[in-house]
Amino acid sequence: MGNATLLETLALALDYPMPGRLEELWRRWIACPRGPAKQKLERFLRQVEELSLGEWEELYTRTLDLTPTTAPYVGFAVYGESYQRGELLAALVRAFREINLDPGSELPDHLANVLRYLARSENPLPELLEILPKALHEMHKTLKTLDAKNPYLLVLEGVQEALQGVLAGR
Repeated sequence: MGNATLLETLALALDYPMPGRLEELWRRWIACPRGPAKQKLERFLRQVEELSLGEWEELYTRTLDLTPTTAPYVGFAVYGESYQRGELLAALVRAFREINLDPGSELPDHLANVLRYLARSENPLPELLEILPKALHEMHKTLKTLDAKNPYLLVLEGVQEALQGVLAGR
């Protein structure tokens, strides 16, 4: 799946910025298949390239950390804090264990973890594929309403583009 590189790279773009991260993203970007998702990722990288690491960290925190409305949690975007999200989290924990995927310090339904899972899984959880388009739509809509010029909108759009094939193949 040539898309796996793209999903892994988009996942990395959704991780907290660190020294050397931009260079690593550009390196991985080169290996991504051509298409709309790669173009969105390039536009995102060009925008964050203009920022200092501190400014990028601040943008990340403001966009994806502190504002629960745009928090990048797939289950939360669709279910809120309901038992259904709890069930999804439990199912993802089991699914991650099967493919030896470590969610790190984030919850399993964090979009970066979900993308890594989709990049590596042969048969992704059907319930995840079912709610993913709605979750991405909600995250994008909320962020666009709050901050229409936010570079992370490009990452979310890139994810939507990259997942079209995955979701269409269901």
